[in-house]
Amino acid sequence: MTDKKRNAKYGAQTNLIHGGTQRSQFGETSEAIFMNSGYTYDSAEIAELRFKGEQEGFIYTRFGNPTTKMFEDRLAMLDGAEFCYATATGMAAANTSLFSILKAGDHIVAGRAMFGSNVYIANDLLPRFGVESTIVDGRDVSAWQAAIRPNTKVFLLETPTNPGIELVDIKAVSKLCKANGITLIVDNVFATSILQHPFELGADIVFYSATKLIDGQGRAMAGAVLCNDEEIAAQVLTYIRQTGPSCSPFNAWLMLKGLETLDLRVQQQTRNAETVADFLYNRKHIKNMLYPFHKSHPQYKLAKSQMKGGGNMLAVEFEDQATAFKFSNALELILYSNNLGDTKSLICHPATTTHQRLDEEFRQKLGITAGLLRLNVGLENVEDLIADLEQALAQL
Repeated sequence: MTDKKRNAKYGAQTNLIHGGTQRSQFGETSEAIFMNSGYTYDSAEIAELRFKGEQEGFIYTRFGNPTTKMFEDRLAMLDGAEFCYATATGMAAANTSLFSILKAGDHIVAGRAMFGSNVYIANDLLPRFGVESTIVDGRDVSAWQAAIRPNTKVFLLETPTNPGIELVDIKAVSKLCKANGITLIVDNVFATSILQHPFELGADIVFYSATKLIDGQGRAMAGAVLCNDEEIAAQVLTYIRQTGPSCSPFNAWLMLKGLETLDLRVQQQTRNAETVADFLYNRKHIKNMLYPFHKSHPQYKLAKSQMKGGGNMLAVEFEDQATAFKFSNALELILYSNNLGDTKSLICHPATTTHQRLDEEFRQKLGITAGLLRLNVGLENVEDLIADLEQALAQL
């Protein structure tokens, strides 16, 4: 079942289990793990053809591997992409998406509310290589428009954002890109294609930290870059082959196992998060609660228009850091961790963990206040989660 067109007749959950599978001569049911770096050839002539790209086949695991390819093909089917390339981590995917298509003299516009490492790439790393960057409030479509220059090559955005749960109108931003010859790159890590389809909304490149919801169980790191344009795909593949951010076969196998249950996990975690959001809204001591599918969210209508569900992430803001710490420390079931997308419910304080390297002024612009907590809602019984939150609130 490696032909993507043949699999188009199946639903997403079926493809998440069967898509891209390549079986060896042993007929294994679970996908095989090909833990090898090199490959043999029946003749010198065949090796020559493979290295020229004139015959299909593997030549070196940094370039491709049967297990990794199964993961790539399966994820591509889910996202509706022609091309998918697995990477070692989510940040390797982000870096590959940008550095494979940018060059000195180019200009990038990025939404300000992104994962801290993506902010670092846009603000600090790319300028070292002669790529100018402009950071905008991603919620404001006119800000994207105003930032365009003759040398603007890329728009980069994340939606929903981490940790402030802001949204960017992908379709509106995509229209600006199409009108100005700009490549739109979307970090779809928190929604995944279970809840949001950036390609259908106009994205050119979509990337993931597969470490998050795709694995979903805190086991291993991986990432992926997806696109539909042959020229972009060729640049991405060349970058991966020549610089080496390749995904290990074992981690690719773990991601395959994660994809099998992705739909079930995301849907249930979303249901749990909706219940938790309803519980936390307007509770004493809580200044603000942000969840995309809660009617109190300032971008609720946009969320409903471009997402199928609010996802598993929400943000809760207390008056100050001391209160946020006291609440977090009082939790018994919900664990304190900076990991995301896990089946276990996790909470953390972004200002002192994931986004601590950003200066205070920039954090305030992102809404990352001293009292903000990020909550990853897991697969526990939601009644147990509510009880844990309630007892922690009672201690404030």
